[in-house]
Amino acid sequence: MKNNKILIVETSPLISSGLSSFFEGMNQFTVSAVVDNMEDLQDKMVIHNPDILIINPIMIGYYALNNFFKNLSQNYPNIHCVALVTTYIDKNILRYFKEIVELSDNKQKVVNKLINLLNNSDETTSQENIELSNREIDVLVSVAKGMTNKEISDLLSISVHTVITHRKNIVKKTGIKSVAGLTVYALLNNLVEESEIN
Repeated sequence: MKNNKILIVETSPLISSGLSSFFEGMNQFTVSAVVDNMEDLQDKMVIHNPDILIINPIMIGYYALNNFFKNLSQNYPNIHCVALVTTYIDKNILRYFKEIVELSDNKQKVVNKLINLLNNSDETTSQENIELSNREIDVLVSVAKGMTNKEISDLLSISVHTVITHRKNIVKKTGIKSVAGLTVYALLNNLVEESEIN
């Protein structure tokens, strides 16, 4: 059985040491490092090359999400990124993580989540490849830019009814209902730049 290296990114020593203790003496998981700031993360990633990154989303920051996940997918395509949730985090941000560990989770629950994550990694990858049509992407980008249905209709020379239909299809395919969530989705998939968002 492979020993999977874990890198924990959390500012609180109490939380990170508590989580680390869950994996002590386990053959399947080893905590190779704990990082308490984003500046040291890149160096630790290179040194330890972890299989699982357990990180508090607050440390990444809402506006840095796009660059963080872009860098992660380019440099560490096989890493499993797990959110360590210590306070309320918008569910549209959490959907970009492959799993979620919460403060209320006990040792068995955390270990089971990671085992299931590793066992289902092939399945998860295929589900993440959401196919939006070119027109749906046009509508999504316009929504992310803060445009109304009427403005999108005028811009794309289609009826408001067609815009609404495209928006319904986007929601169905992505599972994201809110404009904020769709904006984050567009940012993370490099469909729109932060400077274009109103």
